[in-house]
Amino acid sequence: MEKEYKGLSGYLFAFIELLFLVLIILGFMRGMVVPAVVVIFLFVLIAPGFTVVDPNQSCVMVLFGAYKGTIKENGFYWVNPFFVRKKISLRARNFDSEPIKVNDKLGNPIMIGVVLVWKVEDTYRAAFGVDEFEHFVVVQSEAALRKLAGMYPYDNIEDETARVTLRESTEEVNNELEREIRERLEIAGIYVIEARINYIAYAQEIAQAMLKRQQATAIVAARFKIVEGAVSMVEMALDELSQKDIINFDEDKKATMVSNLMVVLCGDKDVSPIVNTGTLYQ
Repeated sequence: MEKEYKGLSGYLFAFIELLFLVLIILGFMRGMVVPAVVVIFLFVLIAPGFTVVDPNQSCVMVLFGAYKGTIKENGFYWVNPFFVRKKISLRARNFDSEPIKVNDKLGNPIMIGVVLVWKVEDTYRAAFGVDEFEHFVVVQSEAALRKLAGMYPYDNIEDETARVTLRESTEEVNNELEREIRERLEIAGIYVIEARINYIAYAQEIAQAMLKRQQATAIVAARFKIVEGAVSMVEMALDELSQKDIINFDEDKKATMVSNLMVVLCGDKDVSPIVNTGTLYQ
């Protein structure tokens, strides 16, 4: 468990060291060798105890294998010279992963990457809970990303009942990713500020086939809308002609008109009309 350590003022001990230095010089000048040697010993003993803690930095103190505390407040300090000191940054850091190949819920190979913003919150866990907490962040983030990819399909083309997909449900997927990474990094005293998917695409070996499938799906959906609209327009045209008594069609001519209108409205190219200068039945 992390605990705060209060170091002594480094400026005070720097002044004491200066006095020791003066005493050493005077001792040798006046022939007081033994007292001068004692002061030298004290001077050398105190010197290693100085430490500087920069803003958003911390210093973990260990004495003969026992954790003594952490200095988090920046400043110039003097501590027990026998302390083993390990400095840990408390600043926010970025981890921008390279896209990795994984399988989605349906088994399709995809490439996916994550950007993670994190910082050390508990220095005791970061120093003693895991080996090399920076490497631990990388490995566990990628493991969480692999698990997330296996929970959802890439899109809902194959699974139309899928409510959440990796490509479309960005907010829900990112929230789940952040929760998963936070749970994994808690053991190392890491606080996850933000986790987001920064890259997602089908793997190269199936990308072309999936693109064609998406294009075909889009074309079918567009045609469906076109036909739906064309039927409504034809129905409206026939109703208007009938209500205003502009012309009366028998069933054959009505069918011919419907066929011609559908061709005009649903065709993907401009139609070249043929003008009939005779009667309707010629």
